[in-house]
Amino acid sequence: MSARILIVDDNPTNLKLASDVLRSEGFAVETAQDAEQAQRLLLQQLPDLILMDIALPGMDGLALTRRLKSESRFSHVPIVALTASAMRGDEERALAAGCAGYITKPIDTRAFGRLIGRFLAAGGS
Repeated sequence: MSARILIVDDNPTNLKLASDVLRSEGFAVETAQDAEQAQRLLLQQLPDLILMDIALPGMDGLALTRRLKSESRFSHVPIVALTASAMRGDEERALAAGCAGYITKPIDTRAFGRLIGRFLAAGGS
């Protein structure tokens, strides 16, 4: 069975690109455009990895990450920040919130699937 990945991103173009790349690599992908939609999906299915945009409308991605990591059922699920935000300190804030890693956009479509595979192999923290 292929790994299940949830991508949470409010930008439809970024969401489609990441989804298409991961599906072409054989991953099963679900998408959500905000924290609320992501939480509804997570009630139904537990993914193997979550790609989390930091700048989401409403609850931001770091707040959602902290919330998920505080629940035991998500403690083993790696959450990787996927963001255009590349300001000084952003990666540290993402890691402090519970993210297992930090990927900046635009993604490198040739290496993205392998990078996600490495996060899956490393597991949650």
